[in-house]
Formats: sequence, structure tokens, C-alpha cells
Amino acid sequence: MNNDKIPFHFVCTHDEAADLIKRFDRYWVSNCGCRESRGSICQKSRLDLCLMFRGDIPASGASMHEICFTDVSNILKEASSKHLVARPFRNEIDRKTIEGICFCCDDCCGYFTKPEEQCDKGALIEKTNYDICQHCGNCVEVCYFRARAIDSGELQIIRDNCYGCGLCVDLCPEEAIEMISTR
Repeated sequence: MNNDKIPFHFVCTHDEAADLIKRFDRYWVSNCGCRESRGSICQKSRLDLCLMFRGDIPASGASMHEICFTDVSNILKEASSKHLVARPFRNEIDRKTIEGICFCCDDCCGYFTKPEEQCDKGALIEKTNYDICQHCGNCVEVCYFRARAIDSGELQIIRDNCYGCGLCVDLCPEEAIEMISTR
């Protein structure tokens, strides 16, 4: 596939992000360019969440600096507790090379505020067990991709909208959701 057809970003679960991170032994972080460009404080998370695996690539925001693995672990904890979507990004020229991970929300991140921005779906997709689902709506609140909705008290899923972030899994009190392979 041609590089110009492969989007810069793709979506993955937090577990997949943790596995990506383990492939590297050095890390850099910068402020999120989306959060900075808004000119206001993000309502969902802190500013310095743009993780990079090389120190010589341009950052999307200010204050780029090297961090240790403990700091990276804290970023993952923040992403989990604040329900941020893990969006790894690729090299501009060689789209097979992953250079870092953005942790995004619908408060200020360009992907959610600018529908024209392209992003690949992840390798996983949700699978909901309706036999144990209580239709509580917890998963709806965190689905930034609008794949989940409550209609007349019943959970409705638009699987074509699922990008495979897995945030719904983390919020389901009944453990009725799992992530399965799309391949």
C-alpha cells in the first residue's frame, strides 16, 4: 500500500500500547499539540502526553524532553484513569515504523474535533455479550467514536464505528465486553 494512503495515526488498546512501549528503551514526551492549540486547559487530562520513541523527531507541542520508564508508566496510568484513546503514530516517510503514541480525548484532540483527519482502526473490535449486559450506558459515555448508544433503554452498537480502543471494556461493570481480532 502506498504511504499516502496509510493514515499517520491508528488506534489501539492500552494493553497494545504497553506492548509497543516495551519494544523501546528510550522515551521522550512533549505537550500535546492539540491541547496547546486550543489555548485552554484540557478538561480531561494533563498536557504532557505525547510519547515519542526517538528524540530527533518533531514534537507536536512544546517542552519535549527525555523521560524514564517510570514516567512512561505514569502516562499509561493517566491514559487509563482519564479514559484516553491510545493513538500510535507512524513515521512520515516509512509508515511501517511506529514513532510514538498520542493519548487522545474528545475535549480537544484534532481527530475528534476535525472529522476530516484520517485515522486507521485498530486490530481489535468490541464484542458485547448481550446476555449479561445490563444496558447501564457506562460504555456509551466513553465511546468517542459513537459506536455505542442507548436507545429506548437498550444498548445499540454500530460496529462500523468501532475503532478498537477498548475503553468500553474498562468501564463495563458486568464484564460483558471483550476485544476480538478484526483479522
